[in-house]
Amino acid sequence: MPTLKEAPAEAEVVSHKLMVRSGMIRRLAAGVYSLLPLGVRVQRKVEQILREELNRAGAQEVFLPTLNPAELWQKTGRWEVYGKELIRLKDRHGRDFCLGPTHEEVITDLVAREVRSYRDLPLNLYQIQTKFRDEIRPRFGVMRGREFTMKDGYSFDRDEAGAENSYEEMVQAYTRIFQRCGLKFSAVEADSGAIGGSFSHEFMVMADTGEEAISVCDSCGYAANVEKSPVTLKLPENEGGELEKVHTPGAHSIEEVSEFFSLPPYRMLKTLLYVADGEPVAAMIPGHRELNEIKLKNALDAVDIELADAETVEKLTNSEVGFAGPVGLSDVRLVADYAIENIEGLIIGANQTNYHYTGAREGRDFTAGVFADLTVAQEGDTCPNCEAMLSIRRGIEVGHVFKLGCKYSDALDATYQDENGETHTIVMGCYGIGVGRTVAAAIEQNHDEDGIIWPTPIAPYHVDIIPVRVDDETMKVCNHIYDSLEAAGLDVALDDRDERPGVKFKDADLIGFPYKAVIGPRGLKEGKIEIKSRRTGETQLVAISESVSFLENLVSEEMKSVR
Repeated sequence: MPTLKEAPAEAEVVSHKLMVRSGMIRRLAAGVYSLLPLGVRVQRKVEQILREELNRAGAQEVFLPTLNPAELWQKTGRWEVYGKELIRLKDRHGRDFCLGPTHEEVITDLVAREVRSYRDLPLNLYQIQTKFRDEIRPRFGVMRGREFTMKDGYSFDRDEAGAENSYEEMVQAYTRIFQRCGLKFSAVEADSGAIGGSFSHEFMVMADTGEEAISVCDSCGYAANVEKSPVTLKLPENEGGELEKVHTPGAHSIEEVSEFFSLPPYRMLKTLLYVADGEPVAAMIPGHRELNEIKLKNALDAVDIELADAETVEKLTNSEVGFAGPVGLSDVRLVADYAIENIEGLIIGANQTNYHYTGAREGRDFTAGVFADLTVAQEGDTCPNCEAMLSIRRGIEVGHVFKLGCKYSDALDATYQDENGETHTIVMGCYGIGVGRTVAAAIEQNHDEDGIIWPTPIAPYHVDIIPVRVDDETMKVCNHIYDSLEAAGLDVALDDRDERPGVKFKDADLIGFPYKAVIGPRGLKEGKIEIKSRRTGETQLVAISESVSFLENLVSEEMKSVR
């Protein structure tokens, strides 16, 4: 356990800092980490909980190849769709392969070869395996890496009703998994992204440092990732008027334009230029809101979108960046948020440097070809279920479940014959858990200024025995307690380093052992040891003869409380 006093400069979040400092991980390259013994112990405990609950739900474990032939991905269309995150390579014969970021293609191909009859279904298979994604900006340690451990699972059913049942069984299994890990979490509606499918939920560990924003309704319990959460905007009525070009020197941003005209930002129209599947697109939203790129991509049914660079903007608008608008924007597809349909009195860019139009009206001065919900949900928006106000909270995605339907089974010819000999397409579901992300999320949710505070079920060791002196008399007692606790089924560490007690106490708090058992000269004279809880800070003096049963009961009760 090679602990460090300081975190590396590149560590941005608490979990990254503490995983390095406590001796769990070491960086090999950007987004690539070696897992040290302490990290392995925690990860194996999470994996054990996964296996127990998935097996209990009727799933069976497999292990699939990391090296995937390109033709499988080409059949489903994802060789192109997945984009630059897919790590591609060629073998010595020039054949294309990729390193699996997920395994829908491989598992579906396997099932298509093996399943023939309705008697073979339903089927639920999972694996725990290394995945590879070429992240554009690996960050946050193991939370967004290029190589990581993931549990991915897949269900195969005769029909939609069976698939719905499998989906609900996995939601329940995931709920038990994260409960047993001792985490506070929520299942929220989410966008399906490159995986595809009709419906999905993310399991979010709630943490102030979370990279994901979640819209939550405390009135009805609705929860969704802000990428998914529907937004219904109604803009105040504006005075009409004719389109008029106004000189607005130096007013590039919404804030600057708003200040120039002394009008609120919702009177402005924000026009953002994108390139979608190689074609230019102008996305238009009210000036006081943020564009949701996921919603834009879905509205366009696009494979890939990216914000246009300055050169492209200048070419399309004949002006500097900051003055784009929809009037006269030729050869560019216009897509607008529902809120601006037929709205008048808008202030828009004039596609001329230092100029804006006032009095613009959608439907008269410009016409959007597509209308959609395009904005990011924010605090105070209306709940789509009960019309109460939404609040925004932070979370870390640790699991994702998808209703895939027949997307992959159609493409890879995964079928079965029913009782009458008729052929049907298998209906699928997909279920993932980031193992390393779960470990990191547990730290983000459970720490203080001294280090990690592990939930007992996934702590690397339950008890850290700390001798104040490393002498024969003290070590004899320490070894006896160590052996007895191990025999009772507890995971125990014995800090037999010839170090000052303060160093041992600091390392114990940094690593996050749920309990410290401190054995010193004064306690030995009285026949007692000091037992301290990492979470509560409570210290108790316990007779040496009763210490094993005392610790066994403490750990046992905590393990039961999360089952």
